[in-house]
Amino acid sequence: MQPPSRRTFLALGLLLTGGALTACTDTPHQAPGSPAGDHNRPDPDEPVRRRALDATDALLAAYDALLPQAPQLQPLREDVARHRAALDTATPAPTPSTGAGASGAGTPGATASTTAAAAPTTAALASLERQTAQARLADLGAASPPLARLLASVSAAGVLHAVALGDAAPAAAAAPAPSTSASPSASTTASASAGGTAAPFQDALGAEHAAVYGYGVVGARLTDDGQRTAARTSLAAHQARRDAWQRLLAGSGATPDPAAAGYQLPFPVTDAASAGRLAAHLETRLTTVYADLVAAVATPQRPLAADALRESALRAHQWGAAPTAFPGITDAPAGTSTPTP
Repeated sequence: MQPPSRRTFLALGLLLTGGALTACTDTPHQAPGSPAGDHNRPDPDEPVRRRALDATDALLAAYDALLPQAPQLQPLREDVARHRAALDTATPAPTPSTGAGASGAGTPGATASTTAAAAPTTAALASLERQTAQARLADLGAASPPLARLLASVSAAGVLHAVALGDAAPAAAAAPAPSTSASPSASTTASASAGGTAAPFQDALGAEHAAVYGYGVVGARLTDDGQRTAARTSLAAHQARRDAWQRLLAGSGATPDPAAAGYQLPFPVTDAASAGRLAAHLETRLTTVYADLVAAVATPQRPLAADALRESALRAHQWGAAPTAFPGITDAPAGTSTPTP
């Protein structure tokens, strides 16, 4: 199937429809079409998965310690439980408990959980969420493509949780963002060429072309000074990301695809309210583009895609997008549910 043109990106909501990317959504426990006996083979993702589960158990214990004083945090705790189920569907998530550190008892993460539970403050929980989100990104290179995609999504969710808990500290990048240098590194461009990943980056570039066009429409309909400033900031970020993908593609020997003359909008934009919805729509769809990009590119390039995913998830939140436990993953992992914005 031929991918839709960039001109229809805003209407369809997705630019990445190729089978090479959708194949990354299969569960990491067993490859699609593999013999039934393959489930007895060692899971190469087990060390990464175990570290992610231990960190998630520590988060759950911290939430359980704080919930008696702050029951309004229950939805965030439920998100973390969904993360655990997605990371390991074979092991049930700990149930909420009012006992300090109860859900971490007997697990490798018990020490960290008990420490978090000993000081049940919202600020401490926000810090733990952000630290855990950063730790997940450290394992991107060691994970299989499907697990890397999941880790990047869960990491973005953790940053959103930290923001919801009042953490205003800037999120650390998994690697230098592509827009911060005049050209991509030699290792990045070489792997882009050798690994045959020009097509996924062309898709990302096309998505950014569409976002730049969309924010031009958004800014023209906003009347509030604060929102107009936010729109200009978002537009500048997408222009920088667009330029970065162009440099990366050119550096790998590919010719960056140009922007279309215009793009079809997903719905009429006639006032400030619909302009805000368009901004949320643009950012939400970009999280899907970048979650898929994490799984589609070579391991040295995954941090670039994960950073872009996190930034779009944050902007989608700022524009009022519906909350989700798995930013960028519309086909929610088994045992979870993800609202569609």
